[in-house]
Amino acid sequence: MTFVDRLLGGYVAVVTIIIIVRGGLFDWDIWLLLTAHALFFAMLWMFTKLGPSHGTGQFLHAFYPVLLLLAFYGEIGVLNMRGDAAATYANDQLIQTWELAVFRSQISYEWIRRAPSVFWSGLLHFAYLLYYPILVLGPLVLWVAGRQRGAQRTIQLMMMAFVPCYLTFLLFPVAGPNWVFAPPSGGVREVWSARIVYDVLDAGSSFGAAFPSSHVAAAGAVVLGALTEWRRWGIVLAVPTMVLFVGTIYCQMHYGVDVLAGLLVLAGVTALRSLRAA
Repeated sequence: MTFVDRLLGGYVAVVTIIIIVRGGLFDWDIWLLLTAHALFFAMLWMFTKLGPSHGTGQFLHAFYPVLLLLAFYGEIGVLNMRGDAAATYANDQLIQTWELAVFRSQISYEWIRRAPSVFWSGLLHFAYLLYYPILVLGPLVLWVAGRQRGAQRTIQLMMMAFVPCYLTFLLFPVAGPNWVFAPPSGGVREVWSARIVYDVLDAGSSFGAAFPSSHVAAAGAVVLGALTEWRRWGIVLAVPTMVLFVGTIYCQMHYGVDVLAGLLVLAGVTALRSLRAA
């Protein structure tokens, strides 16, 4: 098994324990998630049987973490929606006190209202939409360019960022400003990219998945990997990713503290990468 297999296997095992501790075994629909967990481990076992010459299988082994991201994210929403919503909103209140201490305001609520701009709203919401393309194309372009090991290392960094974020979502759920505050109004809300963002969130946003910002941690990890493996491609990714960081706050998707926490996760990933390379 690869490092990523063990990392995600450990994550799925911990989530299974969380389900058991919370009494989820008495809810029959939770058994669908547990069945999915069992299938996940069966998939890992099947990957151990792949030969090095099985090109399609090796590609799927490398990229299955990216393909399963939406499933892992959706599971968080299912589990958190079954929890204590009042406790989650209490966590939001705590985060808001940190927000005031750091930024002297509820910056995620006030910024877009104090500086409304249809142009910047359109650009920043568009950058927010680029999150998933960045996650997918970051390693995929490396793979297609013949840098398969680089793609695998980039996916490894991405998963090292996602796992602590996703565990925190389950153990310390924070709804985030998109759930807590009323949405902005006027042109900044009606611009085409903002409408798409809100439609996407309405269709598949997971409750309690705000702190730390996985948008910052994971997209930053992809850029870090790409810069290391193919500098020019990393620079191409870095530009929209930096705009994405700003957009998470301006567009009222994350508290400013969420972004700072995401940067701390990214710093931890960078430190662990250095230790593993040493």
